[in-house]
Amino acid sequence: MRLAAGFLACLFLTSCAPAPAPPAPPAPAGPALDEISATSLTAHLRLLSSDLFEGRAPATRGGQLAAEYLATEMAALGLEPAGENGTFFQQVPIVESVVDRTFMLSVPGAAYRYMQDVVAFSGVESARVQVQGDVVFVGYGINAPELKWNDYAGVDVKGKWVLIMVNDPPAPADEPTLFGGPALTYYGRWTYKFEEAARQGAAGALLIHTDESATYPWQVVQSSWSGTQYSLPPEAGAPALGVKAWITERAARDLAKRGGRDLDALRKAASARGFKASPLGVRAAATLTQRSARKTAANVVAKLPGTNDQEAVVFSAHWDHFGMREPQPGEARDADRIFNGAYDNASGCAGLIELAKAMARAPQKPARSMIFAFVTAEESGLLGSEYFVQHPPLPPARIAANINVDGLNYLGATSDMVMLGSDRSTLGPMLEAILKADNRTLGGDAHPERGYFFRSDHFPFAKAGVPALSLSEPKSFTGANAAALLAKQEEYNGKDYHQPSDEYDSSWDFTGGIADLKVMATLAWQIAAANEMPKYNDGDQFANARKN
Repeated sequence: MRLAAGFLACLFLTSCAPAPAPPAPPAPAGPALDEISATSLTAHLRLLSSDLFEGRAPATRGGQLAAEYLATEMAALGLEPAGENGTFFQQVPIVESVVDRTFMLSVPGAAYRYMQDVVAFSGVESARVQVQGDVVFVGYGINAPELKWNDYAGVDVKGKWVLIMVNDPPAPADEPTLFGGPALTYYGRWTYKFEEAARQGAAGALLIHTDESATYPWQVVQSSWSGTQYSLPPEAGAPALGVKAWITERAARDLAKRGGRDLDALRKAASARGFKASPLGVRAAATLTQRSARKTAANVVAKLPGTNDQEAVVFSAHWDHFGMREPQPGEARDADRIFNGAYDNASGCAGLIELAKAMARAPQKPARSMIFAFVTAEESGLLGSEYFVQHPPLPPARIAANINVDGLNYLGATSDMVMLGSDRSTLGPMLEAILKADNRTLGGDAHPERGYFFRSDHFPFAKAGVPALSLSEPKSFTGANAAALLAKQEEYNGKDYHQPSDEYDSSWDFTGGIADLKVMATLAWQIAAANEMPKYNDGDQFANARKN
């Protein structure tokens, strides 16, 4: 009886025990967004922008340290090497050159001094480059057949100097969209001006600097185009300029005056259709002495394989900055000479590490692979990204999209997000829907006149037909001090851009930056999962680059 009673009691207790909990539902597909952390982001940023990395110039000790650090972080996250020979490194061949400070541009009766009046570098590798010839004012220096605009029509500039205005011609009332209206096009960029001058056979080119037209002060020219310069090795037979230079407005005005010409009148004429290039009646001479050498600097490339490893989404951010400059005449011994590049672009590299972590720790593989490219020599003209697109791990037609981070919001939360290029392709509506779900809006370019779309590492992807986006400056900060934060953001361009003062500050608030990274991670996952590849909108200038 006691045994039976015990058995019944046990049976009763078992039947009354709670049922085991049902198995947990599978984790939702998508990146591990909670892994994106301001704490770890800041740790990466602080180290990459520290003096230990010596300004991260390409082909230097500090630059190599940065590349090794990024590769180590990718390996620690379990990503696969996607560079050359089973490594994380894609070696980019570059020409390194340093112009002697004795450079001087001379005209009869005057001499324009290096750094003070003119900053020069060369498109050739010779140790000594001499250019002597007449100076021709070619207006905006644009040859755009599709717009029926040619500033070089009817003039021979072979072996001569060309004096060029930066930016695009203004759009007249009867052609409000000429050259993009208020938005800068590639024709307005300094890179195009030099490229076209070389194609026209000029021996030297002088870009006239003004703060308004260049959208940055002369000090940016001094810091960006003096010291060590980098370029990709020229292709055999490709045209090249002996001297590529920026000249101050004061010096350009003086040069024109010595030929009996008024610079303002020349500019006015160049802004209208029918302009004819004008010889200034002045001969100029310059001797550029330089040290040059062939070197390499690495792109760091890592891959998280997807279930479809034949297609990929590519994230990009440049790791390079300007290194350490030489002491300036009369400068204090303890002056800061290291270009730490905290915002530009240690912040973007730190952001890519966080994005890689979110993808690597997702509970499932992405549908298409994710490639993370930390590219070199962006500051020298997008050299690393140009080389990556020319030598990609997958053909450009199999790259679904590029998402580029060149500066991460460090000023606080925003109600908007700006991604350059979102208006050009089917990526725009996808991005807008993600933001709407988070009660945020997709903003437009705050400064279209600066031509940011053509100034960062997404642009080589766009030229190859890959739908590309690049994170840009927000406009709508939240909170009581929103106006002050916007003003602080605007201050950066004139105060810290390409200066040693671009340093990490412990007061930085990455609330907005983290939110933006989570949006980019979500967008990339959706792009990877989409049945169809994204594409440029019909009529966009990049729409036909990779038509099937």
